[in-house]
Amino acid sequence: MAISPGTYNFTLQRRSTHNITLQFKDSSNAAINLTGYTVQAQAWNKPRTKKHADFSVNYTNRATGTIVIGLTSTQTESFPEEAYYDVLLTDPSDTKEYYLAGVISVSEGYTA
Repeated sequence: MAISPGTYNFTLQRRSTHNITLQFKDSSNAAINLTGYTVQAQAWNKPRTKKHADFSVNYTNRATGTIVIGLTSTQTESFPEEAYYDVLLTDPSDTKEYYLAGVISVSEGYTA
């Protein structure tokens, strides 16, 4: 069954580390047990012709569907003013579904 991904837009500062804690839930608001799942997240330009980064994924609690996705300061250094990202979950039977997508707005950090 295809799902409609949620939307989460956020702003980060260039040359900063950025982590987001996510908890995945089903339509009845119950946590999705991520045991056996693979989670991927990437940032691209809008036409999807240039990949800006692969997010790191830390499975903090698979049973409660909780992960942290992150970008390093080195990765965000070269981000444009706007990028697009999504989060793809692959279940143990290899079904792939996008659960989250959004726009990353990048502001200039001035402290070096």
